[in-house]
Amino acid sequence: MGIIKKILVVLILIIALLLTVAFFMPKKYAVEREITINKSAYSVFNYVKYLKNQNEFSVWANIDPKMKSTYTGTDGTVGSKAAWESDVKEVGVGEQEITKITEGKRIDFALRFKKPMEDTAVGFMSTENISGNQTKVKWGINGIIPYPMNIMLPMMKMDKMIGNDLQKGLENLKNTMED
Repeated sequence: MGIIKKILVVLILIIALLLTVAFFMPKKYAVEREITINKSAYSVFNYVKYLKNQNEFSVWANIDPKMKSTYTGTDGTVGSKAAWESDVKEVGVGEQEITKITEGKRIDFALRFKKPMEDTAVGFMSTENISGNQTKVKWGINGIIPYPMNIMLPMMKMDKMIGNDLQKGLENLKNTMED
């Protein structure tokens, strides 16, 4: 057997092994962070449900001050969309659509990323009254990394990568709401 055939056989075996391992690896990720804000749940919810307001505290929206934003539908209602376009890789191109609102408690949304890569995810923001003037705010994003790319999921450290940005965004929201 020639050296080239041996190399090809080894490469095929490595690829087969990686595809087999990827088959059994998790495909889903879920990242969630929370913070307590010293404002009523009513006022916090009525601020975060508007997509335009989210640009005020979102880390991603603040990475590129030249980011182009467009809004369609009635902001703060199911079906309204916020789209963004940026030449900055960390921001890219995509859109967010409100898919469900549980008034005063939770807003669910779909995320559609177009550049630098196509992907979809779902997210939510929820508010929970802790006391008269304290609100627990949770922000979460989850999605699926398709097979066979899911083999990279443990190395991507999604919880740290996305979680740090969610936490910073919540801290920005706290600062905005408590000023």
